[in-house]
Amino acid sequence: MKHIGIVGCSAEGAALCYRTICTEAPALLGAHAHPEISMHTHSLAAYVACLDRGDWAGVGALMLSSADKLARAGAEFLICPDNTIHQALPAILDASPLPWLHIAEVVAQEARRRGFRRVGLTGTKWLVDSDVYPAFLAQEGLACVRPSEAERRDIDRIIMSELVQGIFREDSVARFQDVIARLRSAGCDAVVLGCTEIPLIMHDGNSPLPTLDSTRLLARAAMRHAIPSSV
Repeated sequence: MKHIGIVGCSAEGAALCYRTICTEAPALLGAHAHPEISMHTHSLAAYVACLDRGDWAGVGALMLSSADKLARAGAEFLICPDNTIHQALPAILDASPLPWLHIAEVVAQEARRRGFRRVGLTGTKWLVDSDVYPAFLAQEGLACVRPSEAERRDIDRIIMSELVQGIFREDSVARFQDVIARLRSAGCDAVVLGCTEIPLIMHDGNSPLPTLDSTRLLARAAMRHAIPSSV
């Protein structure tokens, strides 16, 4: 099996990704078994400082620093359970010591596999304003619909002020439900939970649209990549 390296950013999203690998791998490998995993996280404050000033080179430098540390720890490929900072990934791929799985590519492929055609996008303001998801969804022949400006502000506030700190409020769930219902009225047939903390409060059981859980989809893709096909 291949050694998985996790480039963490926010604690809640990275922890959910890690837990998903560790709890779902035994179904494939036997009781208590999972691939070897190493994780490195710089302070979230360092990332947010770069994001606030639009310093994507700085974001990339932090990611590359984690990649180097994980390579020295023995990791054989990398994942990052943080959608937002994937905007910096293309610029560091040539310098990376290890290959990466891209979270948006994994989600877009799953959306196509499930037969969706028009996908709503939720996430931080930095992610929703970017082309990270529209580009990969377009490669799969899928349309991407962004929330309104007011909806983006509310979602970003909930993520950055609550979810990344492990705060889960019923009124925030209700606001997500309102946004997703509006995306449904705009013709969407699914919604990307494009911040790795969103699945902590939103899921198929309470969402007006079928969900594409970026955190767990990335974790499962990492398991498929790490575990030999003969298993």
